[in-house]
Amino acid sequence: MSTTSIYRWHGGQLQSLDYCDMSNAVVAAADSWLVTDGTALALEVHRSRFLGAISGNHPGLDPHGFWDAAIAAIPREGDWFPRVEFQLRDGAALLVFRLRSAPERTRTIRLVTHPGPDPRTHPLVKGPDTAVLLRLRTEAQGRGADEAVIISREGFIIEGAYSSLLWWRGETLCAPSPELERVDSVTARSVIALATALGTDVYYESVTPDELDGLEIWSLNALQGIRIVTEWIDGPSPAELPGRLSLWRARLDRLRKPLPDPPLAQVNP
Repeated sequence: MSTTSIYRWHGGQLQSLDYCDMSNAVVAAADSWLVTDGTALALEVHRSRFLGAISGNHPGLDPHGFWDAAIAAIPREGDWFPRVEFQLRDGAALLVFRLRSAPERTRTIRLVTHPGPDPRTHPLVKGPDTAVLLRLRTEAQGRGADEAVIISREGFIIEGAYSSLLWWRGETLCAPSPELERVDSVTARSVIALATALGTDVYYESVTPDELDGLEIWSLNALQGIRIVTEWIDGPSPAELPGRLSLWRARLDRLRKPLPDPPLAQVNP
């Protein structure tokens, strides 16, 4: 059973909330990551991405203290999928921490291309487009898929609503061109860095979905890690090299590190 506890940062403490009314709130930045038995992948990268996305002058906000308190509040046993948010409510800044149990994770995923134009308004920042990306995924589920793929005006693959995409051309790992604006995926960055360290060629390209026909395609995000695309509805026919996904999932898992041990979080019930 999924559980969620919500806290706001106030007076240098995490204060428990029974409910977080989002009707007048704008999520200006957000981040989430998987914690398994007190370990996480590239936590410092998540931290840098979230803190770097907080803009404006907000005296007394103390996002660094908020982050440390949130990390300290995560249980060191079990599977968790915490989320931090920087919200703006009528011009006032608010930091919110959601401690969530991790949803079910899977090995495979089905994709479908979003049929309309790119709806994102802040393509480089995680958080502001949460509502519209949820709508895209819901529409994709109505078409029998798990995830919607956003394409550029020219028809090139950018990213999934909740994931990044990589693919293999033989022994070369490929990714969308950096010119195609998207959130800097921590998981995709970790896989690419791992590939580079192992001497695997990495190539960036602008491609349409049809150009991936017959290739092994991966979908990546912080919750699921690497998943293999088994179907692209009304799109390319994906392939799979036996053993490759398991090998790279294991390699990525070995990069997980224990959460830091800062002073105990100040949490008021």
